[in-house]
Amino acid sequence: MIQAQHIHPLIVHFPIVLICLMVAIDWIASLRGVSVTGRNPAANASVALAVIAGLAALVAYYFGGVALDYAEAGGFQSDIAEIHEGLGETTAMLLAGWALVRAFLWFRDMRIANPVAFLVPVLETAGLGLVITTAFYGGQLVYDLGVNVAHAAG
Repeated sequence: MIQAQHIHPLIVHFPIVLICLMVAIDWIASLRGVSVTGRNPAANASVALAVIAGLAALVAYYFGGVALDYAEAGGFQSDIAEIHEGLGETTAMLLAGWALVRAFLWFRDMRIANPVAFLVPVLETAGLGLVITTAFYGGQLVYDLGVNVAHAAG
């Protein structure tokens, strides 16, 4: 049985990969003059990725809190953990909010026209930067500090 503190690192990779794919699709579509809002194949794929990434980010944030509580109950304390937690919360809320915006635009079949449409991949790229920053601090927790990682007996 998977322990609750280990669910976060299993789930967290999904929103990371999904937002990378979404940003790539939206940049490619935008540069080719294809709308990434409304309903068309590119927009449909992008919206699906945004919604799944938003949901996965919320789940990852929840289980990140569980993992941090477990670590702190074992005596762990770090400023890096607090930074990662704050960034994780911000990232999860922004991805979930972006998913709602994209789903609303898709549901209403609203197409944003150029040059304003170019803001979609620009904003998503900024969001990807936030995801990467959050992941960096998470990596420090695991690889530098060994949080919730079982050490092999030597």
